[in-house]
Amino acid sequence: MRILTRALLWLLILLPAAVHAQVRVERTAFGGWPNCYRISNGRLEVIATTDIGPRIMSVRLDGGPNLFYVREDFAGKSGGAEWRNYGGHRLWHAPEDKSRTYEPDNLPLRPALIEELPDGVRLGSEVGATSGISKSIEVRMDPRRAVVTVTHRLRNHGLWEVELAPWAISVMAPDGFAISPLPSRFHPDRLLPNRTLVLWPYTDLRDDRYSLGTNLVMLRHRAGIEVARERAKIGIANDDGWCAYARQGYLFIKRFRHDAGAVYPDRGASVELFTNNRMLELETLAPLVKLAPGATVDYEERWELHRDLPLRFGDEEQVRNLVLPLVTQDKN
Repeated sequence: MRILTRALLWLLILLPAAVHAQVRVERTAFGGWPNCYRISNGRLEVIATTDIGPRIMSVRLDGGPNLFYVREDFAGKSGGAEWRNYGGHRLWHAPEDKSRTYEPDNLPLRPALIEELPDGVRLGSEVGATSGISKSIEVRMDPRRAVVTVTHRLRNHGLWEVELAPWAISVMAPDGFAISPLPSRFHPDRLLPNRTLVLWPYTDLRDDRYSLGTNLVMLRHRAGIEVARERAKIGIANDDGWCAYARQGYLFIKRFRHDAGAVYPDRGASVELFTNNRMLELETLAPLVKLAPGATVDYEERWELHRDLPLRFGDEEQVRNLVLPLVTQDKN
């Protein structure tokens, strides 16, 4: 009887955690798109649409706002021959090229390219007419934590080898700021350079949307910039394997694997930060590969969401005290 009582006690203790530790995958509508998947675990919610894409259109903590930007005049649209930045999270491949990179992703996904998983969903695209590349995005959610793993895959359906790099782009809601660490590895006597910043023709380092600190680069979104100079972008050879976006007390962290011995596109950038009047993009890139016909390349990000972190743009000490402990506490 004592053993039975003890077993029942432990069952009562563990039951709430077991109930909470469950991922739900269900069909839903979002933003005018009727055919979407909602993946949730009681703490975190991710919504991906199958009406275009593949794209993930929403990521939020329970009760919190969507941290992704969704362009209102494109919401619910599909079809058409022009490329649209709907917002959300998308998969591209670098280096950027007007014809290959900007292939429209406006068509609904075929049922054969959609797979519902116990803890998420896998969504695939048609073969690009110009690039000969197909894309897929797989979302898998941790049952207990506000953590989701996103695996990006490119497949070469062409007749010849293509050099490319998977490029994962999260379009973030306005009025926040991006954070990227600078490379941390030093020459023993610090005589040799170890940091690379990548600049675009429109990058203006006098722009106060940039904050270039001792160990961090930050870029903030701000509306109302004159059109002639609204775009701002900077790339970082980021060997720490994380970057983040802070907005209204919420923090979105991306983790990725940086390969120190690999060649990256865009003069070595593994993280790129871009903003205009509408939104900010938090982008990570994989190394360049020569993708043979029929071959695939995978690239994984892990997303984590946190709340109650009232971070200030440009305050490097605050980021060091509040963000770095979150980054270092769980690198696996």
